Amino acid sequence: MPAFRVWIEAGRVTMMNLLVFGLGFSAQHYLAADAARWTRIVATVRDPARAAALGSSACTVLFFDGRIVSPELTATIEQADALLISAPPGEEGDPVLVRCGDALIESGRVRDVVYLSTLGVYGNYDGAWVDENSECRAKDGRTRRRYDAEQAWLAFGARTGAVVTILRLAGIYGPGRSALDQVRAGTARIIDKPGQVFNRIHVADIAQAIAAAFERRVGGIFNVCDNEPTPPGDPIVHAAKLLGVAPPSIIPFDVARPAMSEMAASFYADCRRVRNDRLKSVLGVSLRYPTYREGLDAIRRSS
Repeated sequence: MPAFRVWIEAGRVTMMNLLVFGLGFSAQHYLAADAARWTRIVATVRDPARAAALGSSACTVLFFDGRIVSPELTATIEQADALLISAPPGEEGDPVLVRCGDALIESGRVRDVVYLSTLGVYGNYDGAWVDENSECRAKDGRTRRRYDAEQAWLAFGARTGAVVTILRLAGIYGPGRSALDQVRAGTARIIDKPGQVFNRIHVADIAQAIAAAFERRVGGIFNVCDNEPTPPGDPIVHAAKLLGVAPPSIIPFDVARPAMSEMAASFYADCRRVRNDRLKSVLGVSLRYPTYREGLDAIRRSS
């Protein structure tokens, strides 16, 4: 067994069992890159049929809808040494802590927690730069619930001694989920809202950040984003260029807004530029895709 798959404490060897709550896009890419770190991996999904489809020799997949805790999940919690949390909070709070928190505390085994959050917790800064010391201005809705979940996990760490790392993610893209796919599908839109900018992050760099969080075990809050916040239409224009097609027409935000879902519109309500210095200096992450250009170029080359 490779040395990095065990802890050695007070003369005894401790196995490293990872429990992933929410086997989504980012978690799957992390496991594809770093599964060898772990002795055993168990992950949860909200759909029983998907649990059966995703299970493999490398990863056991269980059903957890945020309400029902199966005997299998209870047994897994009792053996979990580390947690990766990507399941979103609900109106009751973080579903893992609400339904499984007492069992996690009683087990006394959890040493590391990595919680995937969002840059949305910062709220609106009218395009100004923010970092991890900036005030979180989100007051209500799903972004406020994310902030509250962050605080709950940090409190869990203070109570149990677990190292808790909060990764605040920018807009996620990657193979199969990028501006290239939108342009190919004919669903890409360039929405013009003067002064609006976004940070983004390639899923491979999220995987790097998760791996570094488990490896370095420093804890705390980190912005996981690229180096260059830009207007929302820039990746669409670049994707169209890579595909050799004309970009879609520009639509003013005021024209597009009535047809947007509330969630889609909420992304345009806030504007900020986000720094990622701590990600690089403390976690030691060197971004493979420092801007959307490198990321889309790589996706194009591999497709």
